[in-house]
Amino acid sequence: MNRDDYEEIADRLDRYATVPTEVLAEVVTRDGLCFWAFDRSEMPELTGEDTPDRELAAAMCAGCPVIDECLELELRSAGADTVGVWGALADTDRRAVHRIWQIRREGGEQR
Repeated sequence: MNRDDYEEIADRLDRYATVPTEVLAEVVTRDGLCFWAFDRSEMPELTGEDTPDRELAAAMCAGCPVIDECLELELRSAGADTVGVWGALADTDRRAVHRIWQIRREGGEQR
């Protein structure tokens, strides 16, 4: 992923800026397809072409209807201290998105 990818993700999340955190949490916990809901035997084998965390995040969240809501909630809750898989992104990618997301939320440059 590169900066343009992170900018695009942050741009998608702008629509949630005014949604209360409690509402996001309710939607994510009600509608999210979380890791424990999947049979581990259905998880794809890691290929080594992407970082394993990216592959795992994509596989765990594939088909989830609330990926963006989940990512928005995690960026608000954990910020730069994010760990694990949330919003179909590995933690390193979420940290990169968080920097851009935070600037946008603080009224910085938006595309």
